[in-house]
Amino acid sequence: MTDRSTNGTGGGATAIPRPEDAPGAFQSAWNAHDMAALGALFHEDATFVNRFGHYVRGVAEIVALHRPIHETIYRDSTLANALIDCRMAGGQAAIVHFWSRLSTGPAHPAGAHDVDTLILAVLTPAGDGWRFAAIENVTLADPRTGQAILRA
Repeated sequence: MTDRSTNGTGGGATAIPRPEDAPGAFQSAWNAHDMAALGALFHEDATFVNRFGHYVRGVAEIVALHRPIHETIYRDSTLANALIDCRMAGGQAAIVHFWSRLSTGPAHPAGAHDVDTLILAVLTPAGDGWRFAAIENVTLADPRTGQAILRA
């Protein structure tokens, strides 16, 4: 795992150029298992809700939520994200929805498998582009059984 900063928040790293680039930026940071790059995608006071409903606020907490799983069960995982839509909200915010497929590797206790989620992200301008103000990640599941669903 790469970590180019002492606190894992990315320091002066470049923001996301355009809101529609958000899925790719998140995917790249995840797949590099680079917590500095991940942290650099978020505003300092951003919020994150993971696929299990765990809510955290602030870059340090977002990185702290992700660092242990990238060092253990997700150390060999990859994400494949695909933009669903992006729309501006008043010029100072963008609402972005994207599909995300997490492919785990042998490091996961359940072995290699895929999990599909739908991510809702709100981005706001940062001096050098856009950053996440909020992300909510929802696992695709059958509402009757709770069984995970994979997109075709």
